[in-house]
Amino acid sequence: MVYDGNEFYHSKQYNVRIVDRVGSVDSFASGLIYGLVTGMPMAASAEFGVAASALKHTIPCNLNYATVSEVKELVKGDGSGRVQR
Repeated sequence: MVYDGNEFYHSKQYNVRIVDRVGSVDSFASGLIYGLVTGMPMAASAEFGVAASALKHTIPCNLNYATVSEVKELVKGDGSGRVQR
């Protein structure tokens, strides 16, 4: 959930097998910022950040090696929220 001072934006939930949680909050923040600086609306930026964080949970160590295209694929996924890695 993201609050911009006027509205709350909720993302979908992702079903992930957690490999490593370290770095997932940083991945969310960087995904949200990426969305905003590239012109995505707030709701889409929040969704991008959550998808980046979900992917990070599937990657060992504290770095998110997911690419922008992988995050976008997850966002537009089948609607189940299931991460396949």
